Amino acid sequence: MQTSEILQKLCVRNLVRKYCRGLTAERKVQLQQKVVTSAVFSGKKEGYLESLSQPFLETRLRENDLNPKVLQLIRGENIKYVTPVVKYDRNGFKARERLLVLTQSSAYVVEMAKIKQKIEYSTLKGISTSNLSDGIVVIHVPEDKKGDVILQCEHVFETVTKLCILANKQSVVKVVKGSLRFRVGSGKEGTMVFTVGPEPQVFKDKTGQLTVVSTPKRS
Repeated sequence: MQTSEILQKLCVRNLVRKYCRGLTAERKVQLQQKVVTSAVFSGKKEGYLESLSQPFLETRLRENDLNPKVLQLIRGENIKYVTPVVKYDRNGFKARERLLVLTQSSAYVVEMAKIKQKIEYSTLKGISTSNLSDGIVVIHVPEDKKGDVILQCEHVFETVTKLCILANKQSVVKVVKGSLRFRVGSGKEGTMVFTVGPEPQVFKDKTGQLTVVSTPKRS
């Protein structure tokens, strides 16, 4: 190896070391999260490239934005992330405004002062999203629970990344094309279909399937 090549490698190594030492704790967390996002979504889901320049927030809502009754119910757990979501009922697929609260050990779907569902990370079976630009996230739970949780969130890359990091289950995230099956409860299953149309919408079609329409990707 020539001397110039050795010096070049040493120079690059020193620059990298200097950059790493200059990173703030917040910046390090951002980079760690973005690495996970890349591993899960890169080349798989529309909107990923656009998300690269958008820093993840620590949380979308603060702890004091939650109802005191909810805080009392989950007392003792360290709240890590809270974001508004739309939850779709498993029967009828009616849209409900909810909050998704992620703690160190569990995910909670919250309605005002009520906890509608608790998913312990240790029992989480999978997380599914589509390859299109919709914000649908399906949290798959064991058969002895109510059924899988169907959510739609504005910051899908951020939310899924936070969830799989906290649950330590990056490997269970799936980006699907066309359709996916989800569990309704009591041994029953439903189908969700992903398609493209002139405007985004989510509705129950004539066959009883949940249809999620995304707008076409801009060229």
